[in-house]
This record gives sequence, structure tokens and C-alpha cells, in this order.
Amino acid sequence: MNQDSDSSDQTTGQDPLLLLKALQLLWTKKEMEKQLKEEIRRGFAGLQDPLAGLLDMLEGSGDWKGKGHSLGYYITTELQLWIKEHPAAQQSGIKLKKLQAHVLGILAQCPANLLDPLISIYQLHTADRNYLLGHVSHLYRKGNYKEAAILSIKLKLQPDQDVEKMCTPLLLQDKVNLVEDYVEEYPELQSKLLHILDTWCESHFNIKDITRQYQGLSRYKPEKFNRKMLSKLVFRLLERFNVDPALCPNVINQRHLRTLKYLFYKRFVEKAMTEENWADHVQSTVGENRWLQGHLIQLLTSYCDLSTAARWAQRCNLPKEMLPCRVADELQKLQIQERVEEATKADNYEESKKKDYYQLPIPRANIHFLQTWEETLQCWEKVLQPAQVVGIDMEWRPSFGMVGKPRVSLLQIALKDEVFLLDLPRLLQQAEEDGEKEKLPHFIQMLYSDASITKLGYGMSGDLSNLAATWSALKDTDKKAQGVVDLLTVDKRLQKRSVDWKKGGQEVDVLSLEQSDEGRGVKQPEKGLSLLVQYVLGKPLDKTEQLSNWEKRPLREEQILYAAADAYCLLEIYEKLCKDPESFGLSSDLTESLVGKESLKPKAKKQLNKQEALSPSGQQCQGSRTETLCRPAPISPKEFSVVCDNMLQGLGRYLRCLGVDVRMLENGDDHRKAAEIARQEGRVILTSGLPYQTLQSQVAEGRCFSVNSSEKAKEQALQVLKHFNVQVSLSDIFSRCQLCA
Repeated sequence: MNQDSDSSDQTTGQDPLLLLKALQLLWTKKEMEKQLKEEIRRGFAGLQDPLAGLLDMLEGSGDWKGKGHSLGYYITTELQLWIKEHPAAQQSGIKLKKLQAHVLGILAQCPANLLDPLISIYQLHTADRNYLLGHVSHLYRKGNYKEAAILSIKLKLQPDQDVEKMCTPLLLQDKVNLVEDYVEEYPELQSKLLHILDTWCESHFNIKDITRQYQGLSRYKPEKFNRKMLSKLVFRLLERFNVDPALCPNVINQRHLRTLKYLFYKRFVEKAMTEENWADHVQSTVGENRWLQGHLIQLLTSYCDLSTAARWAQRCNLPKEMLPCRVADELQKLQIQERVEEATKADNYEESKKKDYYQLPIPRANIHFLQTWEETLQCWEKVLQPAQVVGIDMEWRPSFGMVGKPRVSLLQIALKDEVFLLDLPRLLQQAEEDGEKEKLPHFIQMLYSDASITKLGYGMSGDLSNLAATWSALKDTDKKAQGVVDLLTVDKRLQKRSVDWKKGGQEVDVLSLEQSDEGRGVKQPEKGLSLLVQYVLGKPLDKTEQLSNWEKRPLREEQILYAAADAYCLLEIYEKLCKDPESFGLSSDLTESLVGKESLKPKAKKQLNKQEALSPSGQQCQGSRTETLCRPAPISPKEFSVVCDNMLQGLGRYLRCLGVDVRMLENGDDHRKAAEIARQEGRVILTSGLPYQTLQSQVAEGRCFSVNSSEKAKEQALQVLKHFNVQVSLSDIFSRCQLCA
């Protein structure tokens, strides 16, 4: 019997197809995995040429072409390990070249998990490069664009290929991720690809000239191949690969044009910007770009009169041939008398503003704009005093959707009798010139870490995050902060406890909603800090300078007064709340409970998710003494309504099973639709990754939550329920229709 068994083994080992049949029999018996492994290794040892035998077995069995771990995959990976133990089995010379030519025919049909093992076994990285390129070209000509690209990536053939030719059909098939992988390791190809995509975004370029060549393409999705998609892709690649945006002038121009249109909407439809702010941003947006300046004149003729368009044409020094005839005629008749009228109008407006908005109670002489280290020293001597209470705020230039974190341009520190405005760009420049970069960060850290000084802020964690992005030496300030009071937390408390607040503060003596100052249109509802100031102090902040260009110097007088008021009002709010907390529905121990003795970010054994370290209002908790303030009151799933971004549909379905009111974006929906739904229906946005940065700015603080996309739906759901303190009972589970939106 042993002789028969040995004879059978030998026969099986000599013929790859007989070996395959024996292995297929064992493969059907999953419990015999150990015996299968031994049979594979014994079979390889008996084969005259194991490498050729593997190819025969793969061609003799079709199961390896599907997804998942097939018998073919198992045999291949076992051979890869076996060869490492038996290097003599490797081939070289003519034999290896024949095997390489053979395996290339198989690779085009391979699932992704077989590519790396086969490339390694048959040493394809050592094969003739021209031969490999020829094979990939053959795949491409047959219309196997995806396979050609994947094989090129695996064999690192991209530097010798035409990036436009390889990537265009992939984009038409909506295989954007594969395009990104194709250029991942090659900065030169990244730049080439971005330049090509930008060229396709030119206004006179006809995208159909490209799509027409690939009309017979399988899985062809021309509707997704448009300027909007290309523009989004360009910005994603610019950020991902850290490429200079100047390489993509067409896409950047289109983004600036959208910014320009947004500024016109804010100024002339919402009437939410002053003339000075609007003009600063328009000038900054168009710069010296003639194309944008031309569009500016077109917009001005639509929204304004010819005189205004002519003034801007003069300001941009545009040649007459670029102007519409009517604007060119008006330019010739332009007079400068309007300045006197504008000055009179400004005086009237200032008088009216004093009646309607919060006013600084300190003299103008007590507001100090600091641009040198010597001036700043006087500030720190007054600020760093034990038992001091200071209001802190920061200003930065609005980003209007451009890439990157804002850089703080102004740091405001308010004391009882004076306010200090620190010109950070100038102080940063001086510190670099003097080689003393550590001085100012040292004092800022001293201020935040001194538990004896009470620091007041509104949305403090966001301010500190931008401060860290401005000055890397300040990146850990939030972790060391003590004695901080974030009035945004008080804001949330007041919203929950005050009936008047829920009605929008209508009983507070402020401007009626029907009409505000002449020329300023319908007054927008107050929000954020302005609403808190209105509720506690009786009048809202004047936020018309909020969207100023805070990087431009010198600052205008209106900007200086606005910045000082933003910081000083925090002192007055805090003082009034501490004097009479009960009248605002707050507990009498307000002072003790608000001042955190721990850092803004509680220490933990593991690195916290950005949202896990935040309170429900979007701010970081301040330790055990404010734990109740950071955690919202428990709610049931029926009271919790969300809108899930399209990459979180699994999470949405899971939450719906638990009784949560869930709406989900469709796969083709733009992420911004989530913000529209959230605002209209009062929902919380659940999103992940880059869209979080965009969406959180479009809804109220704490109404946008970023989940970890690498976790499964169950873990994501637990994270959401914990953050918003949603208490699920047995009666909630499957209480909501699973098919309804």
C-alpha cells in the first residue's frame, strides 16, 4: 500500500495538471488545509519546472479569475514562499524570458491580489523594459485601459508613457482613484497631469473633442466628465501632491470668478458687507489679472450703475478696447464729486450705528496697535498679572474656499481699561529678522498656561488651531491651557434654558427686522457671539467688518474698532453673567464651574479623534469640572435627526435601524447639498475627511461631525451616539421604516 501511495505521489508530481486535480479535490475539503499545503509543496518539489508548472495550472483552472482567495491564489502564494526556501528553482536567461512572456498574457486577466506574487515569482521587474511597454501598449489598443494602467503601476512604467493618453480613458470611466495612483510617486507626472486637466478647463476648449474618441468605451460616463468634476479633481490633486497652484491658471481663475460672484451676492443681495470690505476683497481677488478684471466690469454693469463700473475700470487701468461701449463713454465723463457725498453718508451711518450696536466703553486712545517687540513688552507687563481677567480674540483673512488653513493676522487682548492689538505678520517678520523666533510664542504660552489668569474666548479651540497653523511653536498651546473660559459653552447653555433665546431674542431691544440703516437692506438675524452680546448686553455687535482683509496694512479705523470690540465685549459678558447668573437661567456657581483648571484637550491614553476631544458645541472639554457643560443632555433617537454624506451610507442605515431620523445623500450628490438639508431641516451633518472642513463652516457650531471613515458602520454609529449623548432603548430599535428617507 505504501508503494502504491509513493507511486501515486510521483506520478502526480511529474504532471502539473494531475497535481492540480489532486489539489482541487483537497480544496473542496476546507478542513484539510494542512494536507493541501503539504501536497502543494511536495508537488512543487516533484515538478521538473515549478515556474512553468504554475502557469499550466493557472491556465487549467479558471477559479483564480474571480475575486477573493481562490485555489490559484493559494497555490501561487505557496510557490512564492517555496521559492524563497529553494532559490535554485529560480530560472534565468532564455528560459526566464519565455516564462515572462507567458505570464504577461495571464496578468491581464488576473485579479489584483495575484499581480504582486506573479510579478515577484517571474522577476518581471528585471524583464526588458521595451518589451513590457509593448505589452502594455497592446492591452491599451485592445481597450483594456484599466488593466494597462494597473500593470504599468505595478511595473513602474509610468515615466516612459504618455500620461494624457493613459489617464484620459480612465477619467471617462470615472476611475479617478486609479488616475491618482498612476501619478502618485512621480512629481513630474503630477505636474503634467494637472497642466493637462487645467487646459481642458479653458473656456474655449470643447470637452466633446475628447469624449468623441472614446464613445465605444465600456462603462463610459461622459456625464461625469465635465469642468465641474475636473475642477474638483484639480484642487484635490493640488492639495494631495502639494503642487504650486500657479500651474493651473484656468481652474484658479474659475475659482476666483466664483469668489467674485459670491462677493457680489454678499454685497448687493444680502447687503452683509460694507463698501470698504467688499472693495478690498474684490481688489485682492482680481489683482492684475486682466481676464478677471474683464469679468468684474461685466458683473458691475449687471449689479451697479455705469458710473461704478467706470470707476473700477479706472482703478484697474483697463484699456478702453476691453470695456463695453457704455462703460467706456462713462469713463470719459467720470467726476470725483461723489467722495464728498460718501463722507457725509458715512458720518450719518456712524451716528446711527452708535444707537443700534454695542459700543466700546473705553476711549480710542486706550486701544493700542502693536507692531514691534518693544511695544509688545509693555502689553505683557500688564497682561501677565495674577488674578487678571482678559478677553482674547483673533482675526484672519477669509479663505473663500481656497486651499490651506487660515493664518492669524491679528491677536486681540482686552483688559478692563485698554485693548492691545498685536500685528502678528509684522511681529513674525521682526522675530525672523532678529533671530528671536521664540520670544512671542513663549509669552503667549505663558498667558494660556497661567491658571491664575482667567482667559475669556468664544470658540477658543478653533482660534488656537489657526494660531498653531500660523506659528508652529504654538502647536501645543491648547494642551497646556489652564484657566480658560469659552463663552461658546455658556452660549449653548443659554440656548437650552432661555425661552426668549429660542424665539431669536425678539424681546431684546434691538433693531426691528423690517428695516435697518438706509442703504443696508434687510437686517440679517444675529448669530454667534453677536447674538450672545445682544442677549446679555442688550445690543448686538456690528459684524460688517468681519469679512475684512485682515492681512492688508494699514488697518482702517473701522477694523481697529471692530477688533477691539470683539475682544472687549467678552469682559462685559463675563462680568454681567457672574454678577447675576440666575437672571439668565444659570447656576449661582457660574464663576467656579466655568474656569477650567485642566487643559483644553484632556489627556488620554490613546490619541483622540478630532471630534472625540470636542464638546457638543464644537469646543474641547476643559476637564472634570466642566464635564457636565461639555456633554449635552440625553436625547432619544426620535429627537435626533441627521443627514449623512454619500460616503457614509452604511452608517446612515445603521443609525436608522436604531430609530434615528436619517437622510442620506445619493452617490452623485455634491457634498454641499448636506449643508442645505441641514440648514433647512435642522439636521446634524455626518461626514468624513476633506468635506468636513468645507461643511462645518456652512452650518452652526457643533452641527457638523466628522466620523472615522476607516471604522465599520457599527463603530461609527457608537461614536456618533456617544458624542451627541443619544440614549437608545429596546423600543427604539427598528422603530423607524428602513425604506423611508
